[in-house]
Amino acid sequence: MKKYSYIIIDDDADSISKTQTIAEGFSELLFLASAVNYQDGLNLVLEYKPSLVFLEIDPKKSSSNLSLLFINELHRFLNVLPRIVVLTSKKDAAFEAIKYGVFDYILKPLVTAELLKTILKLNRLPEEAKSGDFKKEIPLVVTSDAKVRQIVEKPLIICIKSYGDHRYINADDISYFQADNNSTDIYLNSGEMITAFKTLKHFEHVLSYPFVRIHNSYIINRNYIARIHNGNSICYIKNSSKKIPFSKTYKSNVDLIISDFSEGNYLEV
Repeated sequence: MKKYSYIIIDDDADSISKTQTIAEGFSELLFLASAVNYQDGLNLVLEYKPSLVFLEIDPKKSSSNLSLLFINELHRFLNVLPRIVVLTSKKDAAFEAIKYGVFDYILKPLVTAELLKTILKLNRLPEEAKSGDFKKEIPLVVTSDAKVRQIVEKPLIICIKSYGDHRYINADDISYFQADNNSTDIYLNSGEMITAFKTLKHFEHVLSYPFVRIHNSYIINRNYIARIHNGNSICYIKNSSKKIPFSKTYKSNVDLIISDFSEGNYLEV
């Protein structure tokens, strides 16, 4: 049986207790710890590196500092993030949560049937991706009466601003990002290059799957990879002669890309 360790981060002690009580009904789930504020929650995640984090984003006490920005902070310290399950009474933040790549979005009060759906979704993931934020899922907004509404994600548009000029790019058209000191060169599948006056780390923090960091100088769009050569540590871009290196630091991300290709309609010869 697959096991998933978890941490609860919520400033409501009663809510923590209720979540833990329902979770104890599932032998797949292993409770590690709980926290009632941002800093303690961050420390626990870094210490235990759980499979799941149940996160409240609309706290009763503003001093707890709990919000979706907690996920950005995890990116500063971890190459592979736990699966984030937003567990909240806030009904209007689901689309915002998608941008942060949360695994599920469940409305309080938590009921057994909805936690079961989250576990079933976890069980469908490839083994390599169970503890990470690699593959971006479209979360479900679920309610206490067990009605489920699928959120449809609109294509992401990136606006590059420079001296009053607003340049709009469809994220799906981006092949890769390349660091250039304190700016980043964005390469489109058309061959065009656009410079943004943000660091590569900035884009790493605000973007999620299919954009994957594979090198200190590169973020690549997994959908434009034509070939991965492990021996030479190189990725090849579709319809281009560009060869992008990947480093040992980010080799685990490349392994997850390879694993992701093998899902679905796939033939290896």
